[in-house]
Amino acid sequence: MDRRNNFDALRLIAATSVIFTHSFLLAEGNQDRDLLVILSQRQCTTGLAGVFVFFAISGFLVTQSWEQTNSLPRFLAKRWLRIYPGLAACVLLLALVLGPAITTLPLGAYFADAGTRDFVVDNLLLQTETKYLPGVAFGPLTFNKVVDVPLWTLPLECMLYGLVAVLGLARLIRLPVLAALLVVGLLSVWFDKWLDRNLALGFIGSVAWMLPFFVAGMAVYKLRDRGIFNGRLALLAVVGVVASVPLQSFVPLFAVFGCYLALYVALHPRLPVIPATRFGDLSYGLYIYGWPVQQTVSYLRPGLAWWELFPLSLIATAGVALLSWHFIEKRALGYKPHGPARVKPVPAWERG
Repeated sequence: MDRRNNFDALRLIAATSVIFTHSFLLAEGNQDRDLLVILSQRQCTTGLAGVFVFFAISGFLVTQSWEQTNSLPRFLAKRWLRIYPGLAACVLLLALVLGPAITTLPLGAYFADAGTRDFVVDNLLLQTETKYLPGVAFGPLTFNKVVDVPLWTLPLECMLYGLVAVLGLARLIRLPVLAALLVVGLLSVWFDKWLDRNLALGFIGSVAWMLPFFVAGMAVYKLRDRGIFNGRLALLAVVGVVASVPLQSFVPLFAVFGCYLALYVALHPRLPVIPATRFGDLSYGLYIYGWPVQQTVSYLRPGLAWWELFPLSLIATAGVALLSWHFIEKRALGYKPHGPARVKPVPAWERG
């Protein structure tokens, strides 16, 4: 991929949007004043839209990775090295450093408690339903006991990596197949909306719920050299996003229109490239460390307004993300396996 793109900047913005949304939740106990909650008529938060963008970018780039890699083991190794070392370091820091600092239990009891072991083992196995550490609560509300909210997306991300591998091995990364998967994903989101409204159930957070956003990125990748990036389609996508609000379908239609717009902006050859990784690729660190850092800031300085909590947390999390990148993630990526890549013609839109 031509490096003249804004994927890095877009990921940084998406990670920051998650911290932005969580600032309202931690400062006010709800997200009613989140910007996108207001604009979308309470259909979506800014942070959740950022997660959708993450999945669309991932669908695009992981599909590219598959098509440029000659073996399944190398593909899986690349994905594992990108996700797992940073996650493992985060889980261990939460359990062995932050937890002991916050817990109300004596340290001996904290480390002897099965909950500490379960948190480490389960999250290292990507079973992120284990959300709590013994005696750890950053505040009086239920969500103050959750140690790291954003981890819920990582197992879904890995499942979708597996989807790419399965489709790739079967030579089914084709537009008709992706269109069918997109429809399945959209139906899942709409069905979930009906369940949530009528039965107070739903499966928000399941892999089916995130499928359309990831597959949208895959589809855009397959269409990348077929004239899909043009101003008329971008304008149509803007209209689609705006129309989705009164239609009460913001989330499902964002998978089609919003994800396209995000990739359009990332790949537009006439937009200036933002040097978002000048000090390192901080987006993953911002994402996985944002919530525990925000919780800690709120714990140490209770009563902060959202507009105070947000910049303080963002700066502190950026510091942690910087360390994570240079000491964990970057070094892990140095072990990525290399091999002969499948050489393909460079489309005109990539040449700029």
